[in-house]
Amino acid sequence: MHEHNRLIDYNWDGFLDFLRELITFPSVRADALPEKPFGEGVDACYRYMLERAKADGFEVFDADGWGGHAQWRGLQFDENGTPTAASETLGIPVHLDVVPEGDGWSHPPYAAEMQDGRIYGRGASDNKGAVAAVYYALLALKESGFVPSKNIRLIFGLDEETGWSGMKKYFEKAPAPDFGFVPDAEFPAIHGEKGIMDFQIAKKLTSSREKGLVLTNLTGGNASNMVPDAATAILTNEKSSGFESVKATLTEYRMKTGYNIRGRGIGKAFKIEATGVSAHGSRPENGKNAISILMALLGEIGIANESVREFIDFYNDYVGFENDGKALGIQFSDEPSGPLTLNCGLVEMDKEAAILTFNVRHPVTMKEDVVYEALLPLIHKLDVGLVKLDYKAPIYVPASDPFIQTLMRVYRNITKDEESKPIVIGGGTYARAIPNAVAFGPMFPNEPDCMHQADEYVDLNHIRKAMHIYADAIYELTGGKENA
Repeated sequence: MHEHNRLIDYNWDGFLDFLRELITFPSVRADALPEKPFGEGVDACYRYMLERAKADGFEVFDADGWGGHAQWRGLQFDENGTPTAASETLGIPVHLDVVPEGDGWSHPPYAAEMQDGRIYGRGASDNKGAVAAVYYALLALKESGFVPSKNIRLIFGLDEETGWSGMKKYFEKAPAPDFGFVPDAEFPAIHGEKGIMDFQIAKKLTSSREKGLVLTNLTGGNASNMVPDAATAILTNEKSSGFESVKATLTEYRMKTGYNIRGRGIGKAFKIEATGVSAHGSRPENGKNAISILMALLGEIGIANESVREFIDFYNDYVGFENDGKALGIQFSDEPSGPLTLNCGLVEMDKEAAILTFNVRHPVTMKEDVVYEALLPLIHKLDVGLVKLDYKAPIYVPASDPFIQTLMRVYRNITKDEESKPIVIGGGTYARAIPNAVAFGPMFPNEPDCMHQADEYVDLNHIRKAMHIYADAIYELTGGKENA
């Protein structure tokens, strides 16, 4: 065991305090403020991180609030022992922003409560647990006397969940590292990430002379890359019959399906609220889509507008509860990465239009054009609009690559897990933002995935083990010496 491994355990209480402090920042992207491109909460967390890194002896850099880094300069030694500045840089991008809290928490999302070997809070798993683990791994290496032969740069991203504009701005002012790993996924090592597409399908709505139930408003979801845990519809009735038929249909639907859906009168309107289970958009099968729950019910109610009924029917016929895009005609798969996944993360409807926002993760051997080309026949047939929003191309590194093999060796040395193999994921990490990078932890095989969910948490035994893995990986990848 290296000295840095002993120091990780010795500094455990400091790690816990640091992680809990990070979680207390509600670092959800908000409206831009002067010198705070992502709002007050994100900036406060970021400034705390920079101040802490500077106090601990790292060089810090700030790209005008768009992102920054903490850097540890490496040294190279010639045959005479004369040191020179390191010429290569290991980059470790992390992110300090989090997705919105959503509903259904039993632990306050920013209280960082510790219970039964876990710390609960929004961002505990994604990505603040890993931020703290890598940071304290670096502190242990520094305290041990380790002298890296490469620069080590911990890069702070601030809008990883909402578009990556900050990382683009950061790299306009800071040089890219030569290689790196991203602690924002799973162990043992991620050698591929699926392509990520965000797009909207929109339908223009027309006025109607029909009398009866009118769907005046429809909303649901928090972000495209989250399985929506809530969706709401507002109905009015232009007839005098009220909402008795809606109540009866809702009661029957709830008893038949077991879904969490409720209705109540609000003034002269009737409000229907569906509750689902949030999950990360890359694993929609782990959640329960509240939009799908609500739309299935609306399909059983006679809405008095043909264009609105067409929109509801479109959703139920071509999206529904599917996670693979089969009905939309985009059920693709490949050998390295498995099937495409589909998540409808947002719905919004007013008098003018109804808009669905989708998040798709496609196999690594494909391109986005293939998915769009497969969608177009249905789009044209149903006379709906398609709006392309964002795209992140897949990455893929063969499992036999020496870099992957080094990460696997470090993982196996700590865990003694000889069975797990390098994997491809649907998640999108900052590995796409820097050259020669892959994702690496911190979740372990078969560990429950609570990212983007209510009562998100980090398992303290697991994150301690991850900290040891990260310290050893940095030690191996930067080829330094301890107690030099």
